[in-house]
Amino acid sequence: MEAMIEAVGLVKRFGPITAVDQVSLAVARGEVLGFLGPNGAGKSTTMKMIAGYLLPSRGTARLCGHDVLEEPLAVKRVLGYLPEGAPTYPDMTVSAFLDWIAAVRGFKGRERRARVERAVRLASLGDVLFYPIEALSKGFKRRVGLAQALLHDPEVLILDEPTDGLDPNQKAEVRRLITTMAPEKAIIISTHILEEVEAICTRAVVIARGRIVADATPAELAARNRWHNATTVVVREAEAEAAEAALRALPSVATVERSTRVGVGLVALSALPREGRPIEGAVRDALAAAAVAPRELFVERGRLDEVFRDLTMKRAA
Repeated sequence: MEAMIEAVGLVKRFGPITAVDQVSLAVARGEVLGFLGPNGAGKSTTMKMIAGYLLPSRGTARLCGHDVLEEPLAVKRVLGYLPEGAPTYPDMTVSAFLDWIAAVRGFKGRERRARVERAVRLASLGDVLFYPIEALSKGFKRRVGLAQALLHDPEVLILDEPTDGLDPNQKAEVRRLITTMAPEKAIIISTHILEEVEAICTRAVVIARGRIVADATPAELAARNRWHNATTVVVREAEAEAAEAALRALPSVATVERSTRVGVGLVALSALPREGRPIEGAVRDALAAAAVAPRELFVERGRLDEVFRDLTMKRAA
């Protein structure tokens, strides 16, 4: 697939500090790329350079074939950008601000009104349309920023923490919106919410100290974790010893971890596999042979938070 977003050897230095160091990536139509990293890793700086908001010290970026350094206006026509903080004009009402954005984008008359109405609908701003932006909550301000990014229906979206400050219902709405738009666009979102990556991203790039340390699907990242394909069973306390012995005897099990924080008289046993191989069938057979009937049984996909820590803390070390 042809890349709609390309970053090529991006470097950004602030005096003696290298904030971004040789970052290259490509995003095709239909992809939602989750951009992850600890605070200060270089996420926002990289996104600003890809959007043409910040000049790189070296390297460049292209959106829909347009170089951000050589064709800045063409880049802005295809780009919807939500920066961190979503800067707006606080004394404007939501309606006036979006109407002004539409005018800046070159829309007039009936089409201008239609564009504003569509953005308001997508960002669910109808209830605050005539409020001054400065009077809005952080979550609504974020949604105003999202509305201006979507107003011209761009092919490329770069969204820096799009759900920051939103309540759980609002977060779910924005995630559904991104998922709905994804097939026709190339999207980069930065986020600290790992469940968000699993829910809406097709790929995840992890950055630490200005360098990319991983580029994979969320499932591939989760598969790097020792909990990938781990099978957890909840059994009665009276059966715990027999169940644990049966699980430890399995050649495919590397270790068994026990937890009693699951309910009165119940014990959770987690069998972690060797090399991440599926063990659910072997666990069921072993428990049946030991005459243990589990109350619950589930298989883990892997824990992205542990993978994230491993990737970023090793890099920091």
